[in-house]
Amino acid sequence: MANFPLINMEKLNGAERGVTMEKIKDACENWGFFELVNHGISHELLDKVEKMTKDHYKKCMEQRFKEMVASKALEGVKAEVTDMDWESTFFLRHLPASNLYQVPDLEDEYRELMKDFAGKLEKLAEELLDLLCENLGLEKGYLKKAFYGSKGPNFGTKVSNYPPCPTPDLIKGLRAHTDAGGIILLFQDDKVSGLQLLKDGEWVDVPPMRHSIVINLGDQIEVITNGKYKSVLHRVIAQTDGNRMSLASFYNPGNDAVIYPAPTLLEKEPTQKEQAYPKFVFDDYMKLYAGLKFQAKEPRFEAMKAVEANVSLGPVATA
Repeated sequence: MANFPLINMEKLNGAERGVTMEKIKDACENWGFFELVNHGISHELLDKVEKMTKDHYKKCMEQRFKEMVASKALEGVKAEVTDMDWESTFFLRHLPASNLYQVPDLEDEYRELMKDFAGKLEKLAEELLDLLCENLGLEKGYLKKAFYGSKGPNFGTKVSNYPPCPTPDLIKGLRAHTDAGGIILLFQDDKVSGLQLLKDGEWVDVPPMRHSIVINLGDQIEVITNGKYKSVLHRVIAQTDGNRMSLASFYNPGNDAVIYPAPTLLEKEPTQKEQAYPKFVFDDYMKLYAGLKFQAKEPRFEAMKAVEANVSLGPVATA
């Protein structure tokens, strides 16, 4: 199988820009995932985020995980557990309004650090959306506008730890799913692996790499590109050794953003028009996704199609 796509963003600034853009295009069309190096976020900042995230888990979350998940999940279990995940997690919301100062048990230094980290990730997400626009032949800023709604995008970070698991064959770190939103930026442990994606019917490891940011595309990008780029099933395998850290930041449409295939792309491929993905309000999709996250995405799109007639355009991008 081809190697997992690795993109060196420094090469976008020189003679190799064309080749690098082609690599990004191929990754979006055939993988739904790629890994970034030289992405502009300093190694020093990433090292500090990793250290403070792991310290916070040990100090505030580890004991709670043992009491709440570890003891219950595997009590007398003989068959695979399919209704819970072997993960310890909390969520930081950055946009449109931050909850950084409401989340309990965080040190002030960690809050400030995560605020700084989120700002840099937001900028990187918007840069990547414009690279996708360029490859798709959409005007610069189209995807950002499509996500904007009336209050701007939703942006938040899921901070997860996947502790060592005595029976990884009986429970997943995180069950297989596609991501509902837009573009996802993952800073993951560089020593403990576990993240896998489904490619051509096989589960493929996403290689841990120091100081890289892993990118994957969510369901909304699939809709806007009318299926040219697809969200991909992925999961986390629990490991017997090591505690895996994962910070997944989700750059998603605003709640009232109306999502639909970009007209420019439909015009380019007239044969696609009849198979166009649905038009819907992002928040309606999220309400549906909440109950169906670990099921196939196609029925979600079909359900949105069924209520499409009620969706008016509202504040959205025009091609």
